[in-house]
Parts: sequence; structure tokens; C-alpha cells
Amino acid sequence: MTNYEQKIIDKLSAKKLISSGKAEELQRKLKDVEGSLELMLLDDPNISSQDVLSAKSEISKLPGGTIADTDKISIDLLKQIPEEAARQYKIIPLGRSGNTLKVGLVDPDDYKVRDAIRFIAMGIDVVPELYVITQDTFKKALGQYRTFRSQIKEALVELDREREEEKKAPKPSKLRVSEALLKEAPVTKVVAVILKHAVEGKASDIHIEATSANTRVRFRVHGKLYTSLFLPSAIHPAVISRIKILSNLRLDEMRIPQDGRFSTEVSGRVIDFRVSTFPTRIGEKAVLRVLDPSISIRTLPDLGLIGRNLDVVNDALKNQYGMILIAGPTGSGKSTTLYASLSSIDKESLNVVSLEDPIEYNMEGVSQSQVRPEIGYTFATGLRHVLRQDPDIIMVGEIRDSETATLAIHAALTGHLVFSTIHTNNSIGVIPRLIDMGIPAFLIPSSLSVAVAQRLLRRLCPHCKVSEPAPPKIAVFIEKEIEGMGKETRSRIDVDTRSGYTLWRSEGCGKCSRRGTIGRIGIYEVLLMTKQLKEIVYREPNDINIQEEAKRQGMITLRQDGIIKALQGVVSIDEVLRASEES
Repeated sequence: MTNYEQKIIDKLSAKKLISSGKAEELQRKLKDVEGSLELMLLDDPNISSQDVLSAKSEISKLPGGTIADTDKISIDLLKQIPEEAARQYKIIPLGRSGNTLKVGLVDPDDYKVRDAIRFIAMGIDVVPELYVITQDTFKKALGQYRTFRSQIKEALVELDREREEEKKAPKPSKLRVSEALLKEAPVTKVVAVILKHAVEGKASDIHIEATSANTRVRFRVHGKLYTSLFLPSAIHPAVISRIKILSNLRLDEMRIPQDGRFSTEVSGRVIDFRVSTFPTRIGEKAVLRVLDPSISIRTLPDLGLIGRNLDVVNDALKNQYGMILIAGPTGSGKSTTLYASLSSIDKESLNVVSLEDPIEYNMEGVSQSQVRPEIGYTFATGLRHVLRQDPDIIMVGEIRDSETATLAIHAALTGHLVFSTIHTNNSIGVIPRLIDMGIPAFLIPSSLSVAVAQRLLRRLCPHCKVSEPAPPKIAVFIEKEIEGMGKETRSRIDVDTRSGYTLWRSEGCGKCSRRGTIGRIGIYEVLLMTKQLKEIVYREPNDINIQEEAKRQGMITLRQDGIIKALQGVVSIDEVLRASEES
């Protein structure tokens, strides 16, 4: 029994939480057998973990640190203290703010522990802030150390061991060796761990690519790629082959790109993955799109549609016919906006059919169909068949060619409400793009109801964002953009500008894994087909004329919508400038 354990017993006795008999029993047990005093105490139904923590806090003069059952320490935070050090000294990272690292320790009376904390802190250039924790809290945190890299490391060690055993055994044919390798548990485990951590980390894409030195695995989180780990180059072919097997792709074809998909259970739910392989100079690259059907569909306001933009789209959704087109580059959230639009419609009395590639969300009340161009089932061929299904509302994943565009236009003209996406930089470019696809200009005014352009911006972390006055040049820029908005929009801007313009930034914290952002939000530009715009399309549908009409109807540009959200503290002004430069 240590001196510190005796102090805890004495403190609990003084608080009358344990009797003198109980105290003697604990002292006897700790002398006779090795064990944890705290775990012995928690066996007593009259003593809570909080009681133990309070006693330890009073003895050590340190604040108490806890981890809720639902809390998960981020991987980035766990990396501040190596697992080996955490186990040896019974210390865990509780949080980080700037250059201050909050460290929880089980035994604050042990000077070796404090020395170890100071040494670790010097190595990562932080100032330690000490908290006392219970043994129970320590065990909870330690269980989270089975991280991405540790699991991968275990699999690689196992793979090396099996390869050494294989070398000693009689060599089979080359083909048989390849087949055996693909079935090896370690390679399967490596891929499974990558998929698991991508899903748990809310990654939208996984990039597995060969470099001259190793294999790099990157996750795209909230629109930005982050390197997660490096694998030995020797296992790159086996990892790619494992992904090909899951996706039913040809193993012997490494000269041309291949596309496939597969579904697997990850963390208790079925996740879909869309796979694309690509030949490079030093080996095949695989990119996997993560599609989680269980993710709930968000509403239009949740996505970032506000004010006039929301009003115009909601009015268009009430129509019984016409076409709503969502424009933007790849990865700008167009499909998510389509789903949100469909979810706001009462589908009980309507026949709603969708053609998608791939199906990203499961929607009740919608007949969803996966197009398969490899077998001739394209958006165009699917749309022909959909029109025979007596639909009221049709969603087409993307208008890629003139045939699909023509069929979508005719569907809208014949009494159907049509949703789709199109690749243009802004809403004004939608009409010229349709004309370039071969759609006669006179058909567009009667079919197109609304054109929506969008971008995705990283949302500032609400836990660590701070305000600051806008620099003079930025303030002038903001003022100019606000003046260009319609009177109605200006009156609806919910920001206080009496003392100048206030902007926001974030340096990162434990809640956002030091990234400064959590999730993403859209900025939007909505062009309405008015009577005046119809006349322009009939007469001379060029960008200049369409833009003049857009200003007249009070359209908010992507940049202006971004500025509104920057002033409200939702995004940074740097994000707005970056995104609007692309439009």
C-alpha cells in the first residue's frame, strides 16, 4: 500500500464515506494482495466515482478531470501522449487549447509521473495543465488508444510474420502465391481498418496512392484531404487487389482505369463504397467514395439556404411541373441539395422516381434506381422508361449530355416536376449551357423554373471561434458587396454593423481536432425564371443580359451569400473569397 492510497482512505474516512472497519479491511487487502484501491472502493455501492475523484482532488490540490461515457477523445489529441507513456505513467490527454495541454494523471503523488509529463510537454512544445483522474477514467481513455495506426501496425507485423513463414515453406506457383496473399487476414485487416476509420472520421473519400517511398492513405474530411498514415510499398499491390476483389474488378487489368462499388458492414451499419482505380507511373491509385445510407437527409435551411434564396426554391417546389437545376463543380453538394428538396415534398399522394449514380441516401416514398452505363442503362435510357411509370416528380442525378437534357426538358413540359444537376460555375451559366447542349432557346423559358448554383464552405468551429474587426480593405470590399444587394436582402441581414464589420476566425481546439472547422455549409445563388427573363431567353440569351435581369430581380450572388454568412460568424471571410473566386 502506498502513502497516497493511505491518504485517500483517510480522506474518505474523514468524510464518513467509509467506516473504520472498512478502512482497516482495505488496508489489509492492499498489504496482502496487489490491487487497485480505487477499484476496491467502487465495489462499495455507497461510494461513487465522483466521491473518489473529489477526495483525490482535495489531497492533491488539483482539479478533477473526467470523461463522459459518450465522449470520444480525438485521434489528434491522443497523439499528444504516446500510448506506451500513457500506460506506464497512467496519464492521458484531456484536451488542448493553444499551447496548453490538459493532462490527467491517476497518481499525482508520484514525482516520476510529473517528470515524465514535463518531458513529454517539452518535446511537443506545450505547457502541461494537470488534472487528477480516477482509475476508471484512465481505463476508459486507454481503451481509445486502439487507434488507426496501432491497428494497422498490428496487421503489418502479422503480415511480416506470415511472409517469413511463407519463405520457409515450399514455393507454389506465382498465381497461387498471389491468390494466397489476397486472402491473408493481415491485408484484409489493413483494408478493414482503413474503411472503419474513414467512416468513423466522417470522411467523404479515401485516397490510396503509391509514392516513390511508400503508400500514402489520405481521407477527405469536410472538403480537405488529410494524410492519415503511410504503408510499406511492398503491400501496395495486395491492398489495391483486396479493394478490387471487394468491387468485382479485374485483378489482371492494371493498364486502364476501372470503376466499381461494394457494400460492407462498418461499426454496425452497412456502408456503400464507390471505387475508382487509376494507373500511375509507380502503381495503381484507388479512390473510394464513402456513401453512408443511414445518414439522415438534412433540410434546405440546414444546408445554408436562407432569406430570398430559400423563399424562391420553396415556391418552385410547390409547382406541379417545371425543372429545378442545381449547378456547381464536382463535390459542391449538389446531390445533397436535391435530396433535401425531395424530402420537403409530401410524397404520399405523388409518384416520385429517381435515377442516380450512385444512390447516396435511402429515401422513403421514392422509387430509386441505380443507373449502370457499363450495361447501357444510362440517365437517358432510364429517363425514357421512367416516363412510362406514370411519375409526378422525377429526379435525374445529372444532365451530362444533350439526349438527357432533351428528355428532361420534355418531361418538364409535359406536366412533371423535374430535379437535376448540371456542371456550370454559376446560375447565370445554366441557360447558355443548355443551349450549348442543343436545347432550342424557345423551349427553356417554359420548362426551367429555377437555376441554383452552390459551393461548400467549411463551417467555423463554434467552440473556438473568435471575433475581430474587419481590416480596412476587407471592410470596403464588404460594403461594396452589400450595396449591390437588393433592399429586401439588406433589410434581412441579421448582423450589427453600427461599429463596423465584425468577422470571425478559429485557431482550432480539441472539439474540432485542431482544424478550426466542423462540418460544411453551402452558399447559394438562385436565378428565377421571371417574365422578363423569358423575354431575354427568347430574344438574346447571353450572360450579360441574363446577369442584368438577375440584378433586377434581387438575386444574391454566391459571394454576397458568403459575406452574409461571414458576418454572422458561420464561415471565415477567407473561405468566402476562395470559393467565390471559382465562380
